[in-house]
Amino acid sequence: MTAEEQARWDQRYASGDYQPRVESSPIVDRAIDYIGTGRALVLACGAGRNALRLAEAGFEVTGVDISSVAIGMARKEAASRELEVDWVVGDVAEFDVSTDRYDLITMIRYVDRAMWPHLVGGLTANGWLLMEQHLHTYRAVIGPSGDYRLFPGELLDAFSDLRIVEYSELLEPSGPTDGLVASARLLACKGDPGW
Repeated sequence: MTAEEQARWDQRYASGDYQPRVESSPIVDRAIDYIGTGRALVLACGAGRNALRLAEAGFEVTGVDISSVAIGMARKEAASRELEVDWVVGDVAEFDVSTDRYDLITMIRYVDRAMWPHLVGGLTANGWLLMEQHLHTYRAVIGPSGDYRLFPGELLDAFSDLRIVEYSELLEPSGPTDGLVASARLLACKGDPGW
């Protein structure tokens, strides 16, 4: 991301124009049941809703986001819940996803296809990858457009070397009054999920 994009996201968070969700993604909650605990990397963490949920579940969490304003909000919320999270302000695309380091890596509603192979490399032998992305559709839905939406089956193709434990493409309400969102969700294990 450029400095202009960073400034734009900081402004969106600071002005209240972008209202971050406070509840964790349902697929994050389900992933906790599969994985247990370990070291988690939450890329494009925003104000921290998923990183905080993982920390509550006992994960050692690193949350990365380009917006210092969003990370400030996340730090404040973590402190109020007495949770330890390693918050990093930085460009997700430039973050060093170390080899064989994380038991769980999440990338939710942030698209960087060039980074996908590095995510797999950053997983431990039996590590997990969790993705949730906007999906192309002809229906009227909220969210970004163009390259920020995935094509049907794109996640399955990109991560076919992993064991896919959960996958869905669906149209669902984003909130009580927000409208519909088209989403693709993937939960996959690099090695043996234990069954």
